[in-house]
Amino acid sequence: MSNTADSPETGSGSPETESTSTRTRHFRPVRVLTVGVFALAGLLFITSFNTAKGTNLRTDSSLLKLSDLIHDRSQKNARLDESDAALRGDVEALAKRTGGRTSKAEQERLAALEKNAGTQKLTGRAVTVTLNDAPPNATAKLPGYPEPQPDYLVIHQQDLQAVVNALWQGGAQGIKVMDQRLISTSAVRCVGNTLILQGRVYSPPYKITAIGNPDKLQKALAASPAIQNYMVYVNVYGLGWKVTEDGTVTLPGYSGTVDLHYAKPVD
Repeated sequence: MSNTADSPETGSGSPETESTSTRTRHFRPVRVLTVGVFALAGLLFITSFNTAKGTNLRTDSSLLKLSDLIHDRSQKNARLDESDAALRGDVEALAKRTGGRTSKAEQERLAALEKNAGTQKLTGRAVTVTLNDAPPNATAKLPGYPEPQPDYLVIHQQDLQAVVNALWQGGAQGIKVMDQRLISTSAVRCVGNTLILQGRVYSPPYKITAIGNPDKLQKALAASPAIQNYMVYVNVYGLGWKVTEDGTVTLPGYSGTVDLHYAKPVD
């Protein structure tokens, strides 16, 4: 009878066991998912900690902006130019001490080469051309022209090159762009709205000074087709253009390196 009496208890306990097993199988994936979420959160926390190193990731104050990097490199290059100029002066002073080893003709030839190379100061009558961006809210001043696009209102590399080329064609003996003397290996290049010249960065307005006959220099500027095209944008959209005679000025000598880094002379 005990066996018969036990049968209903066993039978009544079987559904509970089955239900418990079912609940266990039902909630096990949820538990696994919960553990996975916490593990992922911990991984993200550790990664954030290692990245931040005590800084605030929500601000960019700790990040070096590209403009800051360019400005820093420009200042560094300026200091290196000054150091190079000082060293070159020391070398020239030492060379003069041993000047007896060279003839007078050789010294005169060396002086002429230095003058043509632009490494020595140059004094004479000068003309300065100033180029500047148009106002950001500029509109077409003359009928028949479209409203300006942003590209119409800024100075481009070809504009600066057109002025430099015209001044050379006008017989310029020496040219200074901003505060740097141009030599045969100088490259006038623009990146975005800034001028990069010999490792240094400049923003508009851009000033180009040339020593030579002022009348010939100004005639060469007026005769340049590229500048004539630029003057259309001056008259229509307000790009900056100013030509002045400066009287007698002195251009600095080029103080940077004259070695070629990316080009080699043809054999």
